[in-house]
Amino acid sequence: MAIEHDYFGLLESGPDGSIFWSEHVELGDQHVTIDLTAPDQDDVSEAALDVAAAMISALEAIDLKSRNAMVTELDDRTSEVTEYLLQQQEALGEEIEDVLVDISGDVHIDIIRSLQLVSMTILADEHGGSDPFAVLEYALDPDDTDEVLLVNLTSDGDVQSVTSAD
Repeated sequence: MAIEHDYFGLLESGPDGSIFWSEHVELGDQHVTIDLTAPDQDDVSEAALDVAAAMISALEAIDLKSRNAMVTELDDRTSEVTEYLLQQQEALGEEIEDVLVDISGDVHIDIIRSLQLVSMTILADEHGGSDPFAVLEYALDPDDTDEVLLVNLTSDGDVQSVTSAD
């Protein structure tokens, strides 16, 4: 079976009933991998695909909202964002200035600005549910996917949480 959508085209299911779609998009000077996935195509609605397409089209605004959520987390010294930033500072030491795109004097803000949006994974079967609908992956070094921040979004586009995956 397959699902047809104006934005995604024909989404064919695999032998196990799952669907997968992938594309690379440009966001400024960043190359972002967009994946749409669902373990069972029967759990994917037209509305979920419409929301996913809208999120991809609004990726710049979603990126800004995600970075603002990271900044909000800086008030909590025990947040995963703060811990990730301190870990990056410690690991890079004086060389951190080499990876920053802007140096304002506030190293944590500068690191958040310098993070690369590596990927966005859309979990199309989670539309309207309590689990994340989309997960954005950020890294200082896009080639090092061991130390990343993950921003989880609801299907309404609201930030659900920011976690690290180191």
